Amino acid sequence: MRNAYGIAIAIALTLGMAGWAGVGHARQEGAGQKAGEKLDEVGRKIKRGLNRAEEAVRESFHKTRESVHSMGVAARVYGRLHWDKALESSTLNVKVEQGVATLTGSVPTAEARTKAVNLTADTVGVNKVVDELTVPASPAEEKPAPKP
Repeated sequence: MRNAYGIAIAIALTLGMAGWAGVGHARQEGAGQKAGEKLDEVGRKIKRGLNRAEEAVRESFHKTRESVHSMGVAARVYGRLHWDKALESSTLNVKVEQGVATLTGSVPTAEARTKAVNLTADTVGVNKVVDELTVPASPAEEKPAPKP
């Protein structure tokens, strides 16, 4: 009898613990489900934010690319003129609009002027060169005319 009584208590305790565990499990399951829903909501918000950021980056990239492309021709011309030894004592300004490169400033000789115009004309993206460069008068040209 004592054994039967002990077994009954053991069964009761086991069933009671199982019931409490089930309630706890249900509570955990409900909490887990709520947490999962919150995580899903946060994930959706993050995804929307990333999509907006992606669009902003794309738009910015396209604007930057257009800007770089339009100034790229002027930069290429400037680079070619800047690194040429025959033009290192020159003061050159380059402006490019729709394939037309305008050169202003001064060069030391007529040969340097021709070199600057040719380098500019041979640059990819330049369709026409407007030469507004000046060449200082040579000392021979500055001599006053002899008096009669």
